[in-house]
Order: sequence, then C-alpha cells, then structure tokens
Amino acid sequence: MEIRYSKQASKFLQKQSKQVQLRIIKAINKLPAGDVKKMQGMNYYRLRVGDFRVIFSNDGTVLMVEKIGNRGEVYKD
Repeated sequence: MEIRYSKQASKFLQKQSKQVQLRIIKAINKLPAGDVKKMQGMNYYRLRVGDFRVIFSNDGTVLMVEKIGNRGEVYKD
C-alpha cells in the first residue's frame, strides 16, 4: 500500500523532534493496526498516537494522510 502525505502533514512532521517524527511515522506505517476510528459524517479515519491525531483516508491502494496535529487542534476547520 502506498502512503502519501499532504502538504500540511509534511510540514507538521518537519516541525517536530526526531523522536516524535519516528513515533508518528511508525504508527502510520503499521496501519490499519492501531487506535483507528472512522470519523462521523466524513470519509476519513483518525489514528491516535499519544497526544497527536492523524487524519487519513484509505481507498485500498493509496493511504492519504490529510492532516496531523495535536489533540483538539486537528479537528478544527
């Protein structure tokens, strides 16, 4: 399965420390395992990685990471 990152997701990862980057990337690479829930009223899923949330969509061949952010901030917009 191919994993793609949006511009926002890439920028957020670059701003984090190496340790946090590795933790989030490891969790994304292990998908669909992990704390994943379907978001209500949307075609997105959310992955919980500590205090961070990863919003992504999955069409079977491409997993698109739409947004990564802190808990609470990521859901705004």
